[in-house]
Amino acid sequence: MIESYDFLKAVLDTISKHIVVIDDKGNIIFANKSWGTFGQDNECSIETSWNRINYLNECDKAAAMGDEFGAKAANGIRSVINADESDFYFEYPCHSPEEERWFMMRVKTFTLEKTNYHVISHQNITERKQAEEEVLSLSRIDGLTGIANRRYFNEFLENEWRRCNRLASPISLAMIDLDHFKLLNDTYGHLVGDECLKSVGQVLKGVGKRPNDICARYGGEEFTIVYGNTNLEQAKVLVNKILNDVRLLNIPNKQSPTLPILTISVGLAEMYPSNQNSEKDLIRKSDELLYLAKERGRNRVLF
Repeated sequence: MIESYDFLKAVLDTISKHIVVIDDKGNIIFANKSWGTFGQDNECSIETSWNRINYLNECDKAAAMGDEFGAKAANGIRSVINADESDFYFEYPCHSPEEERWFMMRVKTFTLEKTNYHVISHQNITERKQAEEEVLSLSRIDGLTGIANRRYFNEFLENEWRRCNRLASPISLAMIDLDHFKLLNDTYGHLVGDECLKSVGQVLKGVGKRPNDICARYGGEEFTIVYGNTNLEQAKVLVNKILNDVRLLNIPNKQSPTLPILTISVGLAEMYPSNQNSEKDLIRKSDELLYLAKERGRNRVLF
């Protein structure tokens, strides 16, 4: 039990975290100096007084406007007020126009003069989140080509599959293989082969820029592209451009029986996600089409 309200305020004002104290109804009864300073710096200070603001109402307003973090905060605070949980913690983005920022929120209950109150603290964790994002990004990147690796491709496709299922939208998937790449390696050496893979990676990166798309190195000399919310006709245009762009690299492969330059074969498939299929079916379908493209002479797209 905390005995002195004035002592509590004095202590909270010395803390660098942004802190408010609310009652059981969500009314703010105190905000520390750090909270006030942050509000002024971010043009969200209240001219009257923080103690006329209901924290829960503000969270509910944000939730009603589609803010999932506002909804999560409101639910978490209520779980502590109702004693369903002893505390509540979560991390959320709070970006400004100038920078990306992340904060953590924690809610705990304390007793003052036989009345329960709830302290809500917010702490800037941007540096930690940026470090975590950097590590995560590195774990998703193929070290040679600089594009996504197979692990991230699998993760991305799974998430995009669920999203398109909800929206009843199509996904198109291109499986790409470098034609007669072994002959290129044997003729010019593995260092030249590595540079070839990097060049193809750059071509693919140039056509997979939308948030719903990803290009990845699937393994060896095989690449893949996910086109979210894209039907087969739209994907054909994009993939045929890739076919031509790789030829325009004019990478020598003089021993190739297809052309004396590097070419690619592509299997392109489209599916509408549903409960009757899965992303594995889409991979299998595009892979089968890639095999047929290679059987029929390479340097082509089959769909």
